[in-house]
Amino acid sequence: MKFSEMDFLLILTTFMILLVVLMMVAIYSVFIKKKSQLILLQKIKEATFEQELANSQVEIKEQTLNYIGQELHDDLGQKLSVARLMTNKLSYSTESDNKIIANEINLLIGECIQDIRNISKVFITKQVEHFGFIESLEREIFRIQRFQLLEVHYDINNRDLEINSSHALILFRIIQECINNVIKHSRSKCIELIVFDDQDRINFKINDTGIGFNMDRVNNGSGLKNLISRAKVINAKFEINSSEKIGTKVLITYNK
Repeated sequence: MKFSEMDFLLILTTFMILLVVLMMVAIYSVFIKKKSQLILLQKIKEATFEQELANSQVEIKEQTLNYIGQELHDDLGQKLSVARLMTNKLSYSTESDNKIIANEINLLIGECIQDIRNISKVFITKQVEHFGFIESLEREIFRIQRFQLLEVHYDINNRDLEINSSHALILFRIIQECINNVIKHSRSKCIELIVFDDQDRINFKINDTGIGFNMDRVNNGSGLKNLISRAKVINAKFEINSSEKIGTKVLITYNK
């Protein structure tokens, strides 16, 4: 009888040990699986972020080329045309007039040289990294004002924003695309851009008083989905509210 009890205890102990070992193996397997999933998810996030960053760089290049084209045609081209006309006047003007004309030509050429320097600064792949986020944003506003595309109401409570340097380019591109949508589609005469730096987040408001649109018709649009997905990549939230004949309001909330 004692031998049977010892046998039973041995079997029970062996079974318990095996059960514990199996449970540990199962827990370890689940842990390894979860870890693998997390690593894979992290890699997917990194790949998505890199893709969005690359897309933003390409799009900003296109915007920069368009900007340079406008500058060359509308500004430099006109100034050089005026300088050429003035140069032709030198052959039949009086000596006193020649001095005035020569001085004006000199001033025009000086302006052209400065314009070329400004353009060369813009022609940089990493525009946001070079100028800084706020300066790049304000250069975009200056471009709108310079070409008289819209009346701009701009307000910011802090020019030293805390934005992850790797996020700044994508955030700038989202705002730039919203501004371009206002210019192209809203028929608004003005745009309001408000930057408010809070303790834990930064709010960017882009409002217009244009024709607006029906939210039900564009909720599934690829353009809107693209903006929302880009915002998620940089831990930001993209919200849009529009009413027909009233205008559109965009709120981008970037979490620090």
